[in-house]
Parts: sequence; C-alpha cells; structure tokens
Amino acid sequence: MGYKVVVAGATGNVGREMLNILAEREFPVDEIAVLASRRSLGTEVSFGDKTLKTQDLDTFDFTGWDMALFAIGSDATKKYAPVAAKAGCVVIDNSSLYRYDPDVPLIVPEVNADAITGYSKKNIIANPNCSTAQMVVALKPLHDRARIKRVVVSTYQSVSGAGKEGMDELWDQTKAVYNPTDDKPAKKFTKQIAFNVIPHIDVFMEDGSTKEEWKMVAETKKIVDPKIKVTATCVRVPVFVGHAEAINIEFEDPLDEDEARDILREAPGIMVIDKREDGGYVTPVECVGDFATFISRIRQDSTIENGLNLWCVSDNLRKGAALNAVQIAEVLGQRVLKKG
Repeated sequence: MGYKVVVAGATGNVGREMLNILAEREFPVDEIAVLASRRSLGTEVSFGDKTLKTQDLDTFDFTGWDMALFAIGSDATKKYAPVAAKAGCVVIDNSSLYRYDPDVPLIVPEVNADAITGYSKKNIIANPNCSTAQMVVALKPLHDRARIKRVVVSTYQSVSGAGKEGMDELWDQTKAVYNPTDDKPAKKFTKQIAFNVIPHIDVFMEDGSTKEEWKMVAETKKIVDPKIKVTATCVRVPVFVGHAEAINIEFEDPLDEDEARDILREAPGIMVIDKREDGGYVTPVECVGDFATFISRIRQDSTIENGLNLWCVSDNLRKGAALNAVQIAEVLGQRVLKKG
C-alpha cells in the first residue's frame, strides 16, 4: 500500500523536479494529484511515464491525502498550507514561511531526521533554504567530531534559485551581449547578471546583511546547533543551475584535513572529489541532475587554530529544494505514517 501524494506548484522549476525525483526514487505512490494556480490550470506535467493534468489549487480538497509537497511561494503557502494541514494532509513546504516557527520542524534528513516527530504540532514540515541545505550536510559530520565554533561562508548561487524568470534573464542578456541592437535591461535582478556577479540575494536588512544571508545563519542554528556562529555573503553568479560555496570552519577541537576528508567520505549524501591537480574538484555544471552534495578543496586554514576550508557544490533544484522535500517525505513515511 502506497501514499496519496499532492504536488502543489507542479508547473514551476521545483515542482517539476519534485515529480521527477518522486519517480526516480520510486517513492511508493498510490495516487498523485498535481496542483497549480488558475492561470496554469490544465497544463500537463510528467510523472515517470505518465502525463498528468494540473488541478486547481484553490478548490482542491486535501481530505484523505497523506502528504502534500508545496512549491508555491510564501504568500500562497500562507493561504493553502493550513487548509491542507487541517484536512489531515501533512504539508512539506519549500517556502521560507514556516522555517523559523518553533512549532514546525526544519529538516535536512542526513542531519536531523529525528526532528520529524515535531510535525504533529501543525501538520507542517519546513524545507530549508537551498544554500543552507547543502552546507549543513557537510557541516554536521564534522561538527559531531570536533564541534564547530564559527563558519564563514561565501556563496556562488545560480540563477535558477530565482526561478524561471532568473534563468530567462541570464539567457536573454547573454544573447544580447553578442547583439548590440538587442538591449535586455535587468528586471528580475538588480543589475546585469550576464558576465557579472551580484552580491545581493533577497532584501536588505537593517544590519546590512541580506535576507538570504540571514536565512543561512538562522537555519544553520536551528538544524545543526544554536551555538554555531555563522556569517555569510551570498552572491548571484551567471550559472543556470548549481550552487557553490566556499566554507571556512573554525572548530573547538583539532581536526586535520585528512581526517576531515575521511569523515566526509563516509557521511550520507556527500561525494568527496578532492585531488590536488587540474580539474580535481567539482564545479556547478558537473553536479546538475545529481543527488549528492560534492565536497572539494579540503585544506587546513593556518590563520586560525583548528581551521579548515572546503568547497561545496550541489544542484540547488535537487538537494536545495526538490530532493530534500522528497527525502523528508521518505522519512515521514518510514518513521511516522508507515504505509509504503
């Protein structure tokens, strides 16, 4: 016996990826419903070898459905998630709306799967920010061994993190660079993204950080350990899919690079590709379509006591969003609902 699963926001980048991953991982689905807003109503989406027509999110009855994977943004989630939860359908939400709610677990299965039991307070589980998800997968096994004091992270985030509009803008601007008569001014981003980098993701906050940077701080504390100090600089780069991060870690206890490499090789969800030679590391282009978080450039930081540097790359539409949501669904099924 399998599960009755809803995917809300099925026509977007993340929603489509959720359907792909549910099929790829052979999630035990008995019945599936794909939902969209009225303007996308009737749009067809693929699920394995099936073609499904989207239904109206506004009128859908969640009664009798086991779980709903939401990829519809915070505003719509605020309206529809409580409706689904009240109907007895567990919501796994990809937006930022519930991430900082103390009554909603924020889960990366490789890191804090045990937190799943907290779902029952609101019948909602939160999926973390894409840049946080890949980082904490790398931090957790190292934290268990040597206790992390402080993390300094600089991100190189692809335009797919800003949705289809972000990808279209990079494509259109790149073409326009080679065609002087075709001007494509910035709309989705604050400055030109083609052949450029922009140190600005989400809105600015009073302390000068951006919301994206604040998310990485708050979410790392909630998922891994509230004692960890985190400072982030989040940068949008002209890459279509795949986020990269340069991470500097300061530990309480000594941890050399060789042991760190061994720990990460054994850790769930991680692939270590770390050769000190030309091409002996992973770049965003190479991680697209893969489930793993890739770690390269592991090396000692001699400027601080007990310091390490590493390079972390992952497909943000997968581990940063859709894959993590499906993994949460798997944990929910195995540990709580126990049907599939």
